[in-house]
Amino acid sequence: MVARNRDTKRIRRLLGIFPVVALLGPRQSGKTTLAGQLHADHYFDLESPADQILFDAPQRALGPLRGLIVLDEIQRNPALFSLLRVLADETVDRRFLILGSASPDLVRHGAETLAGRIGFHYLGGFSLEDVGHDSAEQLWIRGGFPRSFLAEDSETSRIWRDAFIQTYLERDISFYGVSLPPGALRRFWTMVAHYSGQVPNFSEIGRSFGVSDTTVRHYLDLLEGTFTVRLLQPWSINVGKRLVKRPRIYVRDTGLLHALLGLTHRRDVLSHPKAAASWEGFALEQLVGIIGKRSEELYFYRTHAGAEVDLLWEKNGRLRAAEMKLSDAPRMSRSMHNVLQDLNLDHLFVIYPGERTYPMADQVTAVSIRDLEICRGAAGA
Repeated sequence: MVARNRDTKRIRRLLGIFPVVALLGPRQSGKTTLAGQLHADHYFDLESPADQILFDAPQRALGPLRGLIVLDEIQRNPALFSLLRVLADETVDRRFLILGSASPDLVRHGAETLAGRIGFHYLGGFSLEDVGHDSAEQLWIRGGFPRSFLAEDSETSRIWRDAFIQTYLERDISFYGVSLPPGALRRFWTMVAHYSGQVPNFSEIGRSFGVSDTTVRHYLDLLEGTFTVRLLQPWSINVGKRLVKRPRIYVRDTGLLHALLGLTHRRDVLSHPKAAASWEGFALEQLVGIIGKRSEELYFYRTHAGAEVDLLWEKNGRLRAAEMKLSDAPRMSRSMHNVLQDLNLDHLFVIYPGERTYPMADQVTAVSIRDLEICRGAAGA
């Protein structure tokens, strides 16, 4: 079993503060397993027919219970949030851990009804901290879903990911009212995969499927809301430049990205035109987990003149940035110099797959994927 100590520690801390804690993340990312490690007193699966019948009378089912109560797949019964507010206020010897495969934006009651009573924690797939840096390449190629990463070989891992994609398209997305049939949705998601790491043209995608650009954005919002796609917003504060104003898109799990692109082995990935974009997305997700920022606190920067940086965030009122490079020895570029000047950066980190971390220039450090903790600490540390 892969230990997820950082996540367990964070959830225990939240449970000490809030009567309700939401553990959110994509299906099959290990939420139920992690909840089991917390030794809950009561567990209910809201996709189980038996528990669904039990929750025809939810107050009778939950009212007498004490201790830690786990409610799995909470998005299947959003009406429970109103009851949880009442129960959370009744007694201090009861805590609820709710597990969900959809964001608060899709399950709006969680953010609204339980305001002030609920803490949130996101659980993605395995991270480098979970599996160890020696497994970085396997994590990149197979992705972080536990069953994919831990599969006995690459072919078994790929078979699992293909089945996950099929189930996700046929069951999870249709739950939110998407009108496209599964086959068309698979083509849509494959097109999204080809745009990973880029700023998509919504109108172009829409023409390919005979839908409006508004519908395309709605579908992307659903993929984002079920934690399979990241829409990274552009930095929009006026810096006297003509800025790109559409989001950049990433398939968050590179194992799913590779399956959508038809790639199984390391050699397949490295020889594919999307190899650099894949590495960029992988390093970005690992870094986001380290710096601990919410999605709405993360940006990219790109001007129409060509200056750009992959990730931008604030720390102590100053801007920091990261550029992801699939390179043995990254070098300073004109774009990096321009970004440093445009944004008056506190520091620029260049993340790459090598083993050595070293200064590239003033306020610029090449950071090995093994040393991402540096990006959380003091600039240039």
